[in-house]
Amino acid sequence: MKKTTNNRQKHAPHADKANGESLVLAKIAAMPGKYRAMGERLHNLIKASSPTLSARTWYGMPAYAKDGKVICFFRGDASERYMTLGFTEGAKLDEGNLWSTSFALKELTVTEEMMITSLVKKAVSED
Repeated sequence: MKKTTNNRQKHAPHADKANGESLVLAKIAAMPGKYRAMGERLHNLIKASSPTLSARTWYGMPAYAKDGKVICFFRGDASERYMTLGFTEGAKLDEGNLWSTSFALKELTVTEEMMITSLVKKAVSED
């Protein structure tokens, strides 16, 4: 009797990663116009800052995980005055006894992009 393999199970990690990316892109596409472009830029910026992060949704928000643990996320809804970029306790942003884990974004300029790139790199650092 020939042993069969379960292709779905064999390819699940890749399928989950692709599905997570699709869900995140769908969430961004559903954002109101003023936040959609910023969401697309944030997504690309986060992915470029740390290619090891995998996209997924987390409580309905676009999020990025390392080894299955969410490191950062963002949200932007029509009812909100600004987008929010947040980091979970898995992010390695500790500085003394007090540090920021959430940021309001009204506009995304080169200055903010540089800051976000630095934060994401620090959040996933191995030290």
